[in-house]
Amino acid sequence: MPPSLPATINIREPRWDQSTFQGRAKHFFMVTDPRNLLLSGATLEEARRVVEDYRAGTVPPGLTEDQLWRAKYIYDSAFHPDTGEKMILIGRMSAQVPMNMTITGCMLTFYRTTPAVLFWQWVNQSFNAIVNYTNRSGDAPITPSQLGTAYVSATTGAVVTALGLKSLTKHLPAIIGRYVPFAAVAAANCINIPLMRQRELKLGIPITDENGKRLGESTAAAQKAIFQVVVSRIGMAAPAMAIPPVIMTMLEKRAFLKRYPYLNAPLQVGLVGLCLVFATPLCCALFPQKSSMPVSSLEPEVQARIQEKDPWLETVYFNKGL
Repeated sequence: MPPSLPATINIREPRWDQSTFQGRAKHFFMVTDPRNLLLSGATLEEARRVVEDYRAGTVPPGLTEDQLWRAKYIYDSAFHPDTGEKMILIGRMSAQVPMNMTITGCMLTFYRTTPAVLFWQWVNQSFNAIVNYTNRSGDAPITPSQLGTAYVSATTGAVVTALGLKSLTKHLPAIIGRYVPFAAVAAANCINIPLMRQRELKLGIPITDENGKRLGESTAAAQKAIFQVVVSRIGMAAPAMAIPPVIMTMLEKRAFLKRYPYLNAPLQVGLVGLCLVFATPLCCALFPQKSSMPVSSLEPEVQARIQEKDPWLETVYFNKGL
């Protein structure tokens, strides 16, 4: 009979060293794997049971280390790290590649008319709003009115940005016009993410010591978390929105696409998907999921509370969200 798995494996942390980019990349290739979307509800609940039992000190008979880590990554892909709630299907990071390849491919294909720009920017920002809400940091609830206000503000800002940039590039070469969607998406991320996570900026996000002991909430940590997420999201979009336009501009000059113009959109979506398969996990890995900052960088009142509890503590940790 094989030896029982020890109960000392720390599955609250990723399997690979998160202090290195390579370790974070391996972690996010697992978390963003689109195949996780195909898992049944029963499989997700079984993974949750294995993870929660193991954290409680109960080791199921016959469980191997690989099976434990597989259950942990299935659990992480579908359940929020702070609240434990099952996340909205299309808001999960494993939905990023299939959803974004479709939306981005269409934005890059149908960019010439104002109605098309309006429609696809609205679709994109609606999707982003779901992702930003689903992957927010912290466990404090957000009210429907706060959510609605943030969504309307973010979507309006993104659409206005896209239309403004489109009018500015009207008389420029066609290749420049192809980059309007990327510029709009980059600008919109700077609007959408802070708006959808505005409650964190007002009230703060949970901060802990290295052992996970909660120390309070910090708006300074929220600002750092949201900045890192904005940078990562723009980085995710860059290859998918910068490389395909160059390739498609070259292909459209050839007889093949002139003869079969209906292949334009599928080709664009395929090229975007190829870029996103790598860009999504690699850009998620730019910053550690469990981010940190010095106590000296927190708000004075938060510093004072922490020094009362632990005067020697120098660094606090927080979930930055995705």
